[in-house]
Amino acid sequence: MSDTGRTDSSSADSVLGDTVLIVAAEASSSLYAQRLLETWRASGTPVRAFGIGSDAMESLGFERLGRSEDLAVVGLQEVLAHFSDIWKVFHRLVDEAAVRKPKFALLLDYPDFNFRLAKRLKDLDIPVVYYISPQLWAWRKGRIKLVRKYIDRMLVLFPFEKGFYEKHGVQVDFVGHPALDEIADSLFDEKKLRERRQRFNLGPQDLVLALMPGSRRSEIKHHLQTQLEAARLVLAEAPHVKVALFVAPSLDRDELRARLGDVGFPIQLVQEPPMEMISLADVVLVASGTATLMVGMLEKPMVIMYRMNPISAFLAKRLVKETPFFGMVNLIMGREVVPERFQEAANPTKLAEELLQLIRDPSRRARVREDLKTMRERLGARGATEKVATILSRYFRPEPEPRS
Repeated sequence: MSDTGRTDSSSADSVLGDTVLIVAAEASSSLYAQRLLETWRASGTPVRAFGIGSDAMESLGFERLGRSEDLAVVGLQEVLAHFSDIWKVFHRLVDEAAVRKPKFALLLDYPDFNFRLAKRLKDLDIPVVYYISPQLWAWRKGRIKLVRKYIDRMLVLFPFEKGFYEKHGVQVDFVGHPALDEIADSLFDEKKLRERRQRFNLGPQDLVLALMPGSRRSEIKHHLQTQLEAARLVLAEAPHVKVALFVAPSLDRDELRARLGDVGFPIQLVQEPPMEMISLADVVLVASGTATLMVGMLEKPMVIMYRMNPISAFLAKRLVKETPFFGMVNLIMGREVVPERFQEAANPTKLAEELLQLIRDPSRRARVREDLKTMRERLGARGATEKVATILSRYFRPEPEPRS
């Protein structure tokens, strides 16, 4: 207490913790931000975090000024449709950052939004750390100028990204992929896998085709019906296959069930933690994104697909010129380990053909699993979140000097 009887503000701040701005506007990003909040809590690090995040982050005391469930949109037309809401959240973040003066801002992926935000935060003298790099090495390399100008530190998930940023004079740390921390040894335990499958009436002899249309509403719009039609074509040739629709944690299961309607064949909706869901599958039809890495880490043969509205697809084809692949699994391996089909090529007939090759040929599935095991080994060791927490600790207030 001070002489006036009021609580000393510096003492109160030390109890409440340092203020941190976090922007995690996508399903995978919000999971990794959630893990960081959990790590801080477990270590006793007092933090007052605010920004954009998920329900799970909010349950950990995170103050949400924007909901990741509402802001995760892809494609020019989709962004324009939500532009007013996105812009309101953007300005609110800037205004709150100016008042709260966070020790640093941690921006995860979501580059169009986050680069603009980083510029405004730099004007406020707030350090900016970027976690989960946009794929500048694959497209829009000109953005490296923005990184050098507005980002104080990059935290990257892949070894080759470190060399790319070092070459361009950016302070960078390779932390590994946080999804590796989601892989429990039990996910590879045959006995426990049989038990998990039994919960969904799936026997060891059943071949399960999983549909993963994405975690964003815009992805559901563009992918769900295509994936369902591909599954229908597969069942016409291989009626023994069991089909499951994996529902991302960020989506409403009942809302998705309503969108299904009468699909005309048996399908089971599963909404569990992502890695546990994926472990149930034998073959996966998956929308491109972080989910492909999760599928790959669990060594599940897959076909990658992605569809967008025509204008966004037209622009994407002209902007992505540095790499022949868009699937992260293939990018890491430098070759097409699994089929990937974009836009017109991601039609039900072609997707079903690729899936049937995997379904009919056990030796093909085995070769893909071996390749995916190699891919997982290239991602490094576990412990990404702890590494991130250690790096960020330098931005918190220094420990007070002991009183004499």
